[in-house]
Amino acid sequence: MKPNRIMCMIPAGIAAGIFMFSSCHSGYSLASVEGNRIEVTAALDANPDSTAIAILTPYQKTVDSIMSPVIGQSARFMDRFRPESELSNLVADILRCSASAYIGRIADVGVTNMGGLRTALPEGDITYGNIYEITPFENTLCIVTMNGSLLRELFENIAAVHGEGLSGACLEISGDGKLLDATVAGKEIEDSKEYKVATLDYLAEGNDHMTAFAKVGDADKLLPEKATVRQLFLNYVNEQTKAGKKIDSKIEGRITVKE
Repeated sequence: MKPNRIMCMIPAGIAAGIFMFSSCHSGYSLASVEGNRIEVTAALDANPDSTAIAILTPYQKTVDSIMSPVIGQSARFMDRFRPESELSNLVADILRCSASAYIGRIADVGVTNMGGLRTALPEGDITYGNIYEITPFENTLCIVTMNGSLLRELFENIAAVHGEGLSGACLEISGDGKLLDATVAGKEIEDSKEYKVATLDYLAEGNDHMTAFAKVGDADKLLPEKATVRQLFLNYVNEQTKAGKKIDSKIEGRITVKE
């Protein structure tokens, strides 16, 4: 009897690999797995699938009517990259400032992850669609209370991954991912002092190597209702637009690398 073999393809964008295994003892074993990230852009429209287009066309008009309206203006093209970028600075600032609606003041520090920002913000018109593309996940604001000692450990986590979105603090890190120096609002960190850190619920659980957050008890994590990062971003754009301002952000030396 020949062994049954099953071949499984994992979709591109998650991983690309072929697995073979047997219901009998065939001697087969996994040889390798390869994966990479594929950014979904207009470049993928070069060879559209006619069947898929036929299915989606009835819905396109409705979706376009929601996503196409212009809600603001961007002063510059803003991308995301380590150790610091315009877009990650912007989103970290939005998180830190948004905390004031729930704790009565701006948080001491804002932290977001590069991986949660899925594309860049273009220069010029900002649409609903732009914000949804940048923040497609249902991540929500989480305000974490932590002492200075644990905050320094969080900054060590950020240094180890060579940078994340940061607001309210300045870090100096080494090329091999070590924290060399850190300040909050221009001051040295006090080990026993309590700090408020505005971040994502996903990071607050200790994900993306932000293990310091996992050491904070649930009682010291505030999760406001309906405060998704996407909605906070939309609120910020609407507020700035009403004030006659363009959305802007710059690289300011919040995280510097010392070789």
